[in-house]
Amino acid sequence: MGLYGRFVLPKLVDLVCRTSTVARQRPKIIPKATGTVLELGFGSGLNIPFYDAAQVRQVLALEPSKEMWSRAEEIVRSAQFEVEHLEASAEEVPLADGSADTVVATYTLCTVPDLAVALREIQRVLKPGGALIFCEHGAAPDEEVRRWQDRLNPIWSRLSGGCNLNRPIPSLLEEGGFSIQEMDTMYLPGWRPVNFNYWGSAVSAPGGTR
Repeated sequence: MGLYGRFVLPKLVDLVCRTSTVARQRPKIIPKATGTVLELGFGSGLNIPFYDAAQVRQVLALEPSKEMWSRAEEIVRSAQFEVEHLEASAEEVPLADGSADTVVATYTLCTVPDLAVALREIQRVLKPGGALIFCEHGAAPDEEVRRWQDRLNPIWSRLSGGCNLNRPIPSLLEEGGFSIQEMDTMYLPGWRPVNFNYWGSAVSAPGGTR
């Protein structure tokens, strides 16, 4: 990781994730988490204030970046439940099978290098009946916007630490063995190529990989 990845990118990601449009998405899904929660791409801990402390026992904060975790330390200290840092990637979750009641992914699945492997790991660590709660941006429904996403994605991905503009999140979840239980979609205010959002919940489909 170069100087850009160590010092500039964490600040940029944190700044984007603090914008008001993104912040308004978090209370739509985070309060649904229960029990032991595995949060993928914990970042600077911006979901912490939105968890229901009466429903959440602990949050296992999967975050491979030391720089991002250091930004989360103050908000972690304010949490009303246990928060444990897991310094690992989504493709290699250091947990036993059936460890989590809920997995949370907010603006993370767009960046995971091998999403198919990560989805298998999510299924593995979820307890039977456990849910994946997600809020992601991705491929837009409008052909013209998708064309711009495809054109811009190579340079966007390099500048944003591997984030992809054009991943079709619902179909990737289904291909990865999940059944979507509920989902809403919309363009958030702002630049359309990056602002088409999907949010909802999914569970392992019958016969899905575990």
